[in-house]
Amino acid sequence: MSSAADAIRAHAARATPDTVLTGLIGAGIGPSLSPPLHETEARRLGLDLVYTRIDLDDLGVPATAVGPLLTAAGEAGYRGLNITHPCKQVVLEHLDELSPEAAALAAVNTVVFEDGRAVGHNTDWSGFARGLRTGLPDVELGSVVLLGAGGAGAAVAHGLLTAGAGRVRVFDLDAGRAVELAAALAGRFGAERASAGTDLATAVAAADGLVHATPTGMAAHPGLPVPAELLRPDLWIAEVVYRPLETELVRAARAAGARVLDGGRMAVFQAAEAFGLFTGTEPDAARMLRHFAVLTTSPERQPADVLD
Repeated sequence: MSSAADAIRAHAARATPDTVLTGLIGAGIGPSLSPPLHETEARRLGLDLVYTRIDLDDLGVPATAVGPLLTAAGEAGYRGLNITHPCKQVVLEHLDELSPEAAALAAVNTVVFEDGRAVGHNTDWSGFARGLRTGLPDVELGSVVLLGAGGAGAAVAHGLLTAGAGRVRVFDLDAGRAVELAAALAGRFGAERASAGTDLATAVAAADGLVHATPTGMAAHPGLPVPAELLRPDLWIAEVVYRPLETELVRAARAAGARVLDGGRMAVFQAAEAFGLFTGTEPDAARMLRHFAVLTTSPERQPADVLD
């Protein structure tokens, strides 16, 4: 563990007193776009910010290492850290305080160090809600099918119901997990607004929209999470996966004539909110979206006219 903590301290040692030290803890995070998104936006705002990947796989440590890594980061003067798979739940016991949303979701993706305390936040749910509001601003939210009851699914469901969805039906390969999430949502939003689904085809046929929040579609997990024949023009589709941005679901939905929200907006808006928590400065989310588009098409190019 000392080598992992030493890696954090080594990054901090190269910082100046004005540097905002931030980073990401997770496993297999080499392809993450968070460092260029945060650092470029900081430069545009005149801030000296360093965003470091702290990859558990590279360090050869398990998810439980998030506790000592948090301690090392706080002692080294980090302003905050993003937390991703597989640490969003494991990190909870190492925090001094949770935002109301993080407590409700029992998952944290952002930690801010404040006066020697580690405070956990969740910007995934609000990132999704903002992405839906701006990317599909006038869609019907009466009935929505959610695929996936894990951490991402829990955040998406919270975002959907907060945004006014009438009813969310939750499906997961692990039926027990779907029941558990639906019960938690019903406890917060009302029994009539959330339930675990049993017949996917029937639920999709009656739904206004479908949100996908499982790993299916990622480069390491190719495939379609729902039969293509269930997609139709009047069923909007929202995807959470953003690497690749055009998943098989996104392609199939567009081919079916459906309105589609890819995973890019959630990725950018959760990052923008975390940036504000880290720095106390509101970022230009629209500019970050344009930068994200460049990074996902031509990562080596970052022209000023796109970023401004």
